[in-house]
Amino acid sequence: MQVNDEFSVTVEKLSNLGLGIAKIDGMIVFIDHSCPEDNLLIRITKVNKNYAYAEIKDIITPSPHRIEPFCPMQKVCGACQLQFIDYCYQLKIKQDIVKDAMRTIGNFDLEIPLPIASPEIKEYRCKIQYPISQTKVSKRILAGYFKPKSHEIVNIKYCPIQPQICDKIIDFIREKGVELGILGYNEKTHKGELRHIVIRYSKYNDKILLTLVVNSDKISKEINKLSKELFDEFNNIIGVCINFNTTKSNLIMTNKTKTVIGCDFIEEKLIDKVFSFGASSFFQVNPKSAENIFKYVKDYISNNFNKPTIFDAYAGVSTFGIVLSDVCKRVVSVEENEEAVLWAKKTIINNNISNIEINNSDAEKFFENELRNNNEKFDITIIDPPRKGSTEKTLDNIIKLTKDKIIYVSCNPATLARDLKYLISKGAKLESIQPFDMFCHTYHVESVAIIDLKDVNK
Repeated sequence: MQVNDEFSVTVEKLSNLGLGIAKIDGMIVFIDHSCPEDNLLIRITKVNKNYAYAEIKDIITPSPHRIEPFCPMQKVCGACQLQFIDYCYQLKIKQDIVKDAMRTIGNFDLEIPLPIASPEIKEYRCKIQYPISQTKVSKRILAGYFKPKSHEIVNIKYCPIQPQICDKIIDFIREKGVELGILGYNEKTHKGELRHIVIRYSKYNDKILLTLVVNSDKISKEINKLSKELFDEFNNIIGVCINFNTTKSNLIMTNKTKTVIGCDFIEEKLIDKVFSFGASSFFQVNPKSAENIFKYVKDYISNNFNKPTIFDAYAGVSTFGIVLSDVCKRVVSVEENEEAVLWAKKTIINNNISNIEINNSDAEKFFENELRNNNEKFDITIIDPPRKGSTEKTLDNIIKLTKDKIIYVSCNPATLARDLKYLISKGAKLESIQPFDMFCHTYHVESVAIIDLKDVNK
């Protein structure tokens, strides 16, 4: 097999990165923008020792699961990799991704149900982060997502997975920015003032917190004027913030933010609790689908425990602890980020919650202190780590601190499978895994695993 060779293949399944998988003489070939059951003519673009990459030359017979994407930019924008596949079949693909990870990485077979579908598959995305650049000749401001495998911005005027008001705000910034002489950022030269637009939208009250990320350590009069004109133009905008980012990196926001006008926070409702959070706080991108996760966990605890004690590790704005507060005796929450802790405390006050203890601490240090100084063990520990998963040291400490169950919420099936394998090696039993579709039309999938620790020797 060599580069430019052409073959007819049938796609068997998708990889965990959304690439079609076919085999030629036993060698795996990854094919972009393909669907299981596609019969394709492909051209080899890269050959490695054990696998190759290819592009589609022709769709000989399309998969029955192929559809026309509802976004005309789907092929050039890198955001919605699977939008050309029927949504119901997207769920099947994500189910298979979780199954494959558990089998190949975790070395165990478990019945994996279909992901619980997102209640909305359009206009669901409530956090939008657009990088900004500028054309060389006409000096037009460009705002959108990067083309796949590039740093070239696709200038997106309409994005059907985000609320329509966001498109209007971004278009206003494009036009008004040029009028005010604001320059878009050039990552090669590190010049240009406006780097990113970050929008936080609330499904709860239809309000927006807008952040302009600038390549500066101060607010220029042009950015200040743009901020105030945006606030005056759009009733949905309740606050405009400026984030200062002069780093020569792909970091979107630093921890230096100033509110120019209006509020410095936004609110969102999950189940029956109203949360407050700031411009740079982590909060769920798809609140309606996140509600499904919280309801699932809350129902499980209500049906299996009578007012348990809960440890909420890596808690962020203490979303889990706050949602679960009325079905438990006590919640101890730990979060390292000081800003997240401040918003969690505000949310607790606003919701009249009195049984949550919030700790602003590094989780590992907190674990060690608890094990050294306290004899308390929690009935349930909830962990929701980043994509890299947990560490063996963390898992060991959680085992020691937990009497009954770990509820592990994961956005990465591969690291979830690795961590479950480790817990099982310590004597834990995997009770169930339920996937959820948080990021419609992408290969990403969220999962909730219930792990039983009753027979673990602690």
